[in-house]
Amino acid sequence: MNTKAIYATCLFAALNICTLSARAESNIQAHTYSYGTHLDIQKVLSISEDANPACGVVNARMTYLDSAGHEQALDYRKFSDHCHEDN
Repeated sequence: MNTKAIYATCLFAALNICTLSARAESNIQAHTYSYGTHLDIQKVLSISEDANPACGVVNARMTYLDSAGHEQALDYRKFSDHCHEDN
């Protein structure tokens, strides 16, 4: 069998696996935090907030791994990171 064909097949298979995992990550359903929500957070992967540069309460999203290693997302409200000297 031709080695170039084998290499091409292996490369194609590896690219398909990477594409499937990327699609799975984008399908994470975010939960909305409410007071008393039980949080199972093993490791925080990222935290982002609305791009509004004003000081005040903004929407934020935390992406994390739970204790089973599954990626989760949580939507919540917080004070903006732009509130440095304002009270």
